Amino acid sequence: MKILVPVKRVVDFNVKVRVKSDGSGVDLSNAKMAMNPFDEIAVEEAVRLKEHGIAGEVVVLSCGAAACHETLRNALALGADRAVLVKTESELQPLAVAKIITAVADREKPQLVICGKQAIDDDANQTGQMAASMLDWPQVTFASKLSIAEGMATVTREVDGGLEMIAVKLPAVVTTDLRLNEPRYVTLPNIMKAKKKPLETIKPEDLGVDVAPRLKTLTVAEPLKRSAGVMVPDVQTLVEKLKTEAKVL
Repeated sequence: MKILVPVKRVVDFNVKVRVKSDGSGVDLSNAKMAMNPFDEIAVEEAVRLKEHGIAGEVVVLSCGAAACHETLRNALALGADRAVLVKTESELQPLAVAKIITAVADREKPQLVICGKQAIDDDANQTGQMAASMLDWPQVTFASKLSIAEGMATVTREVDGGLEMIAVKLPAVVTTDLRLNEPRYVTLPNIMKAKKKPLETIKPEDLGVDVAPRLKTLTVAEPLKRSAGVMVPDVQTLVEKLKTEAKVL
């Protein structure tokens, strides 16, 4: 079984994001970049399936500038077998990425696509669902547990009322939640091995995909700063302030 895992290069989650002075976007100059944490969980799950003999090959996919090579090499060091970079300088929105995933899946013929549920930069939570629709494959989102057997993927996902278990036929698209696993640390020997693993670079045109943005960002602004809290002497005063002064956001 082949597994395809899309990964995204984002600002490291430990870095405080700054907005450009003209409000045109996020300032990425000198910002530390890393693999999207949810995508790292997806890579880890795919590698574990391979280690258990369920999967035979793990292919990682990224879209964007040449700097995404670093993200793909990191995924290869985690245990993936091959990498594909769809190189473009265009602004990539969820629909364009879903089209690329669909085109690469049509070419690679994986039995399973594992995506992070969302990217921490735009928090769109759309790409996996769009790709599943375009591929006409069943999908399960927010997986906290995944098992593969007899051509079926059985997924446990957390819902408001507890846990929900869903079984779908392969091929399928699964998106990962935080509690699915804890990604391993990359070791130096694996980093060296990753340099020798194949990394293919292609363009969207090679896949027949139009990645032109459909949406236009008018302005980007930082959220308003929270005002300082107020200490109250007793519960009665707190209740009174909640009734008369508290605002619904």
